[in-house]
Amino acid sequence: MSYEINGKTIDADEEGYLTDLGQWNEDVAKLIADKEGVNMTAEHWEVINFLREYYQEYQIAPAIRVLTKALTKKLGAEKGSNKYLYELFPYGPAKQACKIGGLPKPTGCV
Repeated sequence: MSYEINGKTIDADEEGYLTDLGQWNEDVAKLIADKEGVNMTAEHWEVINFLREYYQEYQIAPAIRVLTKALTKKLGAEKGSNKYLYELFPYGPAKQACKIGGLPKPTGCV
C-alpha cells in the first residue's frame, strides 16, 4: 500500500502504517486522517504531537492503557480519558492516532 501526495509516493504496510517514519509530515497526516474519516482539529494534533514526542523518547508507540496514563499525567484527566480519545479517534485511539502520526502500530494492539 502507499499514499500519493504532492507528486511523491509514501510507502505503507498493508494496514496503512508508514514503512519509513522519516517520510511523515503534516500533509501526510492530513491525507491519512482523510482516508480514516478523521477531521483533524487542534485536539487531534495535541494527541498526535504527544504520541510523536513519546515515540521519540521511548522508541515505542504506546498501547491505549499506557497512552491514557501518560496523557492524563501531561494534559489532565479529561484529555487522558478513553471516552475523550475515542471521540477523537473512533477506530481506536492508540492505533488510529499512531497511523495518522506516522508511527508504527502500537505493541499489544490487534
